[in-house]
Amino acid sequence: MKWEGKDNTILINAERYAPAGVLAPKSAADLAFTMHMLWHLSERGTAAIVEFPGVLYRGGDEKKIRQYLVSHNYVDCVIQLPANLFFGVGIATCIIVLKKSAKVDSSVLFIDASKLFQKNGNKNLLLPEHQDKIMQLFENRKDEQYLAKLVKNDDILANDCNLSVSSYVEQEDTREVINITEVNAKLETLIAEGNELNEKIEAIIKELGE
Repeated sequence: MKWEGKDNTILINAERYAPAGVLAPKSAADLAFTMHMLWHLSERGTAAIVEFPGVLYRGGDEKKIRQYLVSHNYVDCVIQLPANLFFGVGIATCIIVLKKSAKVDSSVLFIDASKLFQKNGNKNLLLPEHQDKIMQLFENRKDEQYLAKLVKNDDILANDCNLSVSSYVEQEDTREVINITEVNAKLETLIAEGNELNEKIEAIIKELGE
């Protein structure tokens, strides 16, 4: 959504937005809503906010807002959802989990749930078992290959404050493993068979010419 942003000089001093020192850009109010929700959050509360993925990596003032959130240890978890979950939205969205209470670790848990779904016609569904797996990862708050990674806030800040899950959770390589030795052996066999066939064809042509 578009919003007033810098056009409204009062907003930068509003309690909701002032702590970050900047306002979300006029063309994208996503992080303005995020700051608004953080302001309303109690010290023991948790906010889980569905966001478009651009807020995780875009630069400019949005980067500065992310820096504020991460440096103050407010970002508890970022969950990458599968694509095509919501009606009218085909792209993959994410969930940013905010907490004001001090965490034991100054880290963000990244969860890649992008492959946890079942096709249902032209949409994807999060089944109960998928939801349970996400909650298990969220509660365990530990690394799990291809699914979850706990990353220190300092490392995130050093990485341009990029909160994209794909920047931290290793992607499983599902491509077919090719045995180069077998491929080369097969190729040599085919070449030998081709040469033998060429010799036979040349011999037949020679006989016909005689």
